[in-house]
Amino acid sequence: MSNKITVVKQDHLGVEVIRYQGQVLMRTAAEIMIEAFFALEHAMMVDIPLLKGDKFLETYFTGHWYNIYEIHDRVSDHLKGWYCNVSYPAEISQSLVAFRDLALDLVVLPDGCQVVLDEDEFQKLVLSPDDRNNALAGLAALQDRFKEKFGI
Repeated sequence: MSNKITVVKQDHLGVEVIRYQGQVLMRTAAEIMIEAFFALEHAMMVDIPLLKGDKFLETYFTGHWYNIYEIHDRVSDHLKGWYCNVSYPAEISQSLVAFRDLALDLVVLPDGCQVVLDEDEFQKLVLSPDDRNNALAGLAALQDRFKEKFGI
């Protein structure tokens, strides 16, 4: 049995946006954690630079409207923060994780500070009222999860 898995990020309509491979670290019936490495040369996450080779510990859930990426520096392994996608619950099989992104993101800095991104993009998506409410509830659950983690 291989520990490799393919991750497919899709837009809200299910059209593939990006595909990459990771290593399975933990798996249950309801979630999976994988290790993957940042493939772009450089990007910014709020004020934090992301560099090629930074380590991402990515957790996907079949019962939550989000996923969580814990990001570590490629050299020192220090925690850079968390990047969270609000999405439909992930579809997880033996060899594939697929999720439909809903544009709305939450960045959590190592000190617990939270920044919501792309609210304008989310508002433009054509979603059913139930899906929109579930996505907003997912964001609120993420925010609460990190407030609890930091004792805020």
